[in-house]
Amino acid sequence: MTAATGAARTAHPERPGRSDGVSSEFTVFTRIKPGEADALREDLATLSDAADDERVHAAVRQIGTLHDARHVIFDDDTRFMFASVFDGSWDTYIDDFAQTVVGARFDKVFSHSEGFPGVADPGAKDWFVAHQAPAGVFVSAYPDLTVQQIYKDQRVDEAFQDVLDTDEFRAALDNPANAELVATPAFQKLLAEASA
Repeated sequence: MTAATGAARTAHPERPGRSDGVSSEFTVFTRIKPGEADALREDLATLSDAADDERVHAAVRQIGTLHDARHVIFDDDTRFMFASVFDGSWDTYIDDFAQTVVGARFDKVFSHSEGFPGVADPGAKDWFVAHQAPAGVFVSAYPDLTVQQIYKDQRVDEAFQDVLDTDEFRAALDNPANAELVATPAFQKLLAEASA
């Protein structure tokens, strides 16, 4: 179930992380600068409030590879963890953050970590690698689906559900001229999946 390290899928064999299908995990552990845990907590609260912010969601869609992300303060306010799941190469994932509004928020949050150079700094990738710890096990519920495929599936499902709700579709199902098509196993499976 758990594939080899994500490093095998990138041009940089030194990149840590595990993959399952098209997705890889990214987990970073840092030391919080002394006395900055409360400031980090405030920045995370601001980030959390901004989770509904259209600009953040637009940036996440623009990046187009992020499945999920979480931030955790632990060890009596001395350590910080950022963990996420993404599609594609590790390097592209890091580069994409630097080019959107998410990069500025990344900078703000990680500025409370010891030694963080800034997401746009040429040394940022080395810093992340030095603080990254690969998961012992990483399993995806949908290993063959990229974020883009999930977005497309959602759009197709919404459009199909709209069609199912029309009187015209009901009339087409009841029309004897369509009986042969409606009776096919593929069409019956489609209707069953749509109603599940």
